[in-house]
Amino acid sequence: MRVQMLGLCRFSYLGGRGFQVAHETMAQRRAFLYDPARLARRWFWFQNVALPAWLAQKDPDFTLVLMTGPDLPEPWLSRLHELTEILPQLRLALVPPMEKHIDACMAAVAPHIDAGADVVGHFRHDDDDAVAVDFIRDARRDFARMKPLWRQNRRLSCDYARGAVLRAGPGGIEAEMRIIHNASAALTIFLPPDAGRCVLHFPHFKVNLSMPGVTLAGKPMYVRMLHEDNDSGAVGAGYAVEGQGEDIEGLLARRFRIDLPGLAAGARALPPA
Repeated sequence: MRVQMLGLCRFSYLGGRGFQVAHETMAQRRAFLYDPARLARRWFWFQNVALPAWLAQKDPDFTLVLMTGPDLPEPWLSRLHELTEILPQLRLALVPPMEKHIDACMAAVAPHIDAGADVVGHFRHDDDDAVAVDFIRDARRDFARMKPLWRQNRRLSCDYARGAVLRAGPGGIEAEMRIIHNASAALTIFLPPDAGRCVLHFPHFKVNLSMPGVTLAGKPMYVRMLHEDNDSGAVGAGYAVEGQGEDIEGLLARRFRIDLPGLAAGARALPPA
């Protein structure tokens, strides 16, 4: 059974709905999303948190769609184009503003669904979060054990619930290991290729209303980054993992290719919100 791993990463996409920060007009939302200082901060987190592990995936057989608007300001639009040359698994989707955010996301993802796959493992990836270097490999391997459950209704979620939460503040970056149930990062939705749905059709915090799910929490699989520009600063339902003897700095470097001291130093130099 061939499993396609297909992700969606939205980078300051300008459209209607889909945001917890509300704006009365599209012009106000454009001014907010495309503010130069904000884009500089978003790019910093994207470059230093999200990208390193995608460049180091142990299983390189995946597609990650980078979704943004065709009028994303320079130099950010050119930088996204350059990334697709560095990492061939990336696909750039320039989606004009659409009122319904879910339709915009489907427009970005649909051209990249492999109709010849038996199953598509959909995942979303926020531009300031990270997954572990073995996320793609493990999601594909673990699905092989879940096939009987998936066959019951051809929908299944796989939640890698253990990860790290990094909180950026005036004093630096605090790191904490947590269990978070159905965090958006490292959550995979397995669907048939003809489902006509993508990962954004299923809100991660209530995905179990739509399908059965398997939770695996044996090792850290994601990093959730919290900072002043989060659309939502909520950590999610879960609890801290105490007394594990984790060297978090070493773990972040090994499993996510994140340089925590360098990240903290770079964050202090960012333009203020």
